[in-house]
Amino acid sequence: MRHRVLRPPYCYRWAVLILTLVTVTTFAVAALRTSSAVGAPTAANPLGHATSTPARATPPPVAAEVVRHTDRPGRVVALTFDDGPDPVYTPRILDLLSEHDAVATFCMLGSEARRHPELVQQVLARGMRLCDHTVSHDQDLRTRSEQRITAEVMGGWTDLQIAAGRDVPVPYFRAPAGNWSERTSAVAARNGMRSLAWSVDSRDWTLPGTERIVAAVKEGVEPGAVVLLHDGGGQREQTVAALAELLPWLLAQGYELGFP
Repeated sequence: MRHRVLRPPYCYRWAVLILTLVTVTTFAVAALRTSSAVGAPTAANPLGHATSTPARATPPPVAAEVVRHTDRPGRVVALTFDDGPDPVYTPRILDLLSEHDAVATFCMLGSEARRHPELVQQVLARGMRLCDHTVSHDQDLRTRSEQRITAEVMGGWTDLQIAAGRDVPVPYFRAPAGNWSERTSAVAARNGMRSLAWSVDSRDWTLPGTERIVAAVKEGVEPGAVVLLHDGGGQREQTVAALAELLPWLLAQGYELGFP
C-alpha cells in the first residue's frame, strides 16, 4: 500500500499559517489588557474613566512693562482695590460702584479668594476685572527664586480660576507692596498678565482718616490715572467712606471710571 507523502511546500504553508494565527492572537490579548488597564477602576479613578485630561491653554504672553495708566486716553480714571476680597468691605464697595455705574479692578490674594469664592463671583458679575496679587502677599517676593515667584504668581492666578468656578480672564498682576522686579514682571508677562502699578497712592492703608484719603486722590488724579485703594488687608471703613465722596466728585469733574 502506497502512502501519500506530504510535500515540503505544504509544510511551509501550514507553518506560516500557524505562526500568523499565534501572532494575531498575541497582539489581540495585549491590546485587550492595555484597554482594560486604562479603564479599570482604581482608588483614584473608581469609575474607570479615562484619567488623561487636556491641558489648559496658556494665555498668550504680553509685554513685561509696568502699567500706570488707563487703557484709553481722555478723562478716564481707573480705581484699583488691593488685598481682598473681604466679606465686610468688598460688597459695600461693589454697591457704591454699581450705584454710580462705575467699574474697578480688584487685585485679589489667592488665599482670600479661596476663603471667599462667592465674592470673586460677585465681583465678576458686577462687570469688574480681576488682578492677580499673588497667593500670600510676600512683600519680599522680588528677592525669591524664579521657582518661588512662579509659584506665587501662578498660584494666585489658579486660585482665582477655581474661586470663579469657570475660566476667567485675569489681565493684570500686581506685585505685593509694589515691589517689582524684572523677574516678577517677566513671569507675569509670560502667562498673559500685565504688571499693574498705580499713579495715585491714596495711602488708605495707613488709616490716615477719610478726609486725607479723599484729599490725596483729588490732588493726584488726572486723565489716565490709576488709583490705589484697598478693600482688604485690614480695617477699611475709611476707604469705604472716602469712596462714597470720591465717586460723585469724579463724575462731577467729567471723569469716566474705566480700566488700566
